[in-house]
Amino acid sequence: MKKSLLAATILTLVGTTPLAVADGPIDGKIYGKINISLVNTDSVSDAVWKLNSNASRIGFTGATAIADGLEVFYQAEFGVCVDDGDCKGKTFGQRNIVAGIKGSFGSVLAGNHDTPTKMAQKKIDLFSNLEGDIKNTFAGENRMSNMLAYSTPKMGDFSATVAVMPGEGDNGTGLTDAVSYSLSYSKDNLYIALAGDQDIKDQDLLRIVSQYQMEALQLGLMYQENDTADESGYFASAAYRVDKTTYKAQYGSVEDKTTLSLGTDYKLAKNTKTFLFYTDNNNPDPSVGDSNTFGIGLEHKF
Repeated sequence: MKKSLLAATILTLVGTTPLAVADGPIDGKIYGKINISLVNTDSVSDAVWKLNSNASRIGFTGATAIADGLEVFYQAEFGVCVDDGDCKGKTFGQRNIVAGIKGSFGSVLAGNHDTPTKMAQKKIDLFSNLEGDIKNTFAGENRMSNMLAYSTPKMGDFSATVAVMPGEGDNGTGLTDAVSYSLSYSKDNLYIALAGDQDIKDQDLLRIVSQYQMEALQLGLMYQENDTADESGYFASAAYRVDKTTYKAQYGSVEDKTTLSLGTDYKLAKNTKTFLFYTDNNNPDPSVGDSNTFGIGLEHKF
């Protein structure tokens, strides 16, 4: 009820009444996450204290039935910068913003969205959006605009997604100037995926991902080959839960680049946690360099 009232208030403030949005019933919700951390980073140049907003966001998502067994769905998600209110010069940053149709045939979506390769990583990155994020070491963690994606319905224990991004005259003229895909297998506590990119941000790569959940223990492993950069690497993670505390560790290596993160999460409530972490990143590129970071933070989802 509170979220419905909030949605109506927001629509009224922007000059649009809820009745003007659609003629039929709307099945939607408002969701979000605030993640903020206080960190100390010691790099080649100096040691700095920072207050960071880590992919904090607010979103609107829902679906409306338009025929028997057919529905239209939408998502509009925006990044909010809790630390200083400045998202690269904007109040809000665009995240996944799409519309699509879903039925027995699977689903089709169009808009700005994470690639199938990024999605295939699932939850093996235990320090996502922090200094130990897998994207700081591995290519392939992309959110792309002008995306048209098709996902199959689940076929037994398998499912697949393929996405194309037209060049629109900037980087090409064809429908499939850039392609990302994934094929995944999921049964019981085991997840395995094969994914790859072709001409996504000028990168051609292939990755294999696996995740296994064994009661309180979660294990993740990824191997990736990047043909464009002529490099390969691996990434491994482990998490172990004891009551309200989860202990986490992960390590990744790509040629001369490495990342190591250790940390703990403590659950304060169903949607709220506090966390501690330490990350050691090594990069031979002088423009990036080596760094180690210690941080403490709080996350609340709604």
